[in-house]
Amino acid sequence: MRKLFFLGVIAAAALAAQSRNLDIYWIDTEGGAATLIVTPSGQSLLADTGNPGPADRDPKRIFEVAKLAGLSKIDLLVTTHYHSDHVGGAPALAKLIPIGKFYDHGESVEASDPNGARLFNAYKATAGENRTVLKPGDKIPLESVQVTVLTSNGEVIAKPLPGSGPNPVCKDAQTKPPDTTENQRSAGFLLTYGRFKFLDLGDLTWDKEMELACPVNKIGTVTLFQATHHGFHLDYSGAPALVWALKPQVVIVNNGARKGLGMNAYETIAKIPGLEASWQLHRSVANDDAHNVREQTIANVDPASDGHWIKASVSKDGKFTITNSRNDYSKTYTAR
Repeated sequence: MRKLFFLGVIAAAALAAQSRNLDIYWIDTEGGAATLIVTPSGQSLLADTGNPGPADRDPKRIFEVAKLAGLSKIDLLVTTHYHSDHVGGAPALAKLIPIGKFYDHGESVEASDPNGARLFNAYKATAGENRTVLKPGDKIPLESVQVTVLTSNGEVIAKPLPGSGPNPVCKDAQTKPPDTTENQRSAGFLLTYGRFKFLDLGDLTWDKEMELACPVNKIGTVTLFQATHHGFHLDYSGAPALVWALKPQVVIVNNGARKGLGMNAYETIAKIPGLEASWQLHRSVANDDAHNVREQTIANVDPASDGHWIKASVSKDGKFTITNSRNDYSKTYTAR
């Protein structure tokens, strides 16, 4: 009887894990990035750790959301690149919550700069021997979902993914000179859970976006797109040839009140074919009301942020609900 009892407990636990949703949290790092993914099995991946700071604001915000999600550790940390708003919070976060494995694009191309060297060295000291360098095409081992690396260290996937093909938007598409900063080296990935596809390319720049987009769209279409570079910051990112070819149903913009999402960026997002909605972490004070989404779908409307987050909860059948923690407003969509 005891053996049957324990087998029943194990089976119930497995069933409960299978019935959980995939949850994605966009944590407010005020113009930085910290995207927390919790799979139906309870495993976690954090993409980027926000800014450093004397009060450890961003690591503390990440820690609070991790606790809210029921986590006692971060299983995997993916650092897209080594700018302060993406890697700066790693050392302080590791003191708040254990981090299992660290994934990144390799060596920093800004290590000759004192600030770049400080950030990279602090990250390396935090990761220790638990680092793995990503290459395009790699799979990140995350339970219940598939995570494919699309870009890393200035390279993009060589072979198009299933569902990709010729891109008519490439005709007369604007090109820009190669970027030489850490942004261009961003490690970007596509997460797939049934019909649902989530794309995070970090701060990937226009030149590399074009390599993904033209003449063949190597990615295909996605369900949910985290707008590159905080909403195409300063037009360094956000090539329409890629953004429009992706045809995301929903866009999440992890901008700051004064960073990212200029008017050109807003217009690029608004013209995505089949777009159902876009959500912002902050109201852009540089834009008028016509170039911000409606207030219900903005997590932080005051420039003096309260650290509100946005969450997507995805069920196995492809339905996903996005919730604004500031006002509890939510909207449900269905992955095509």
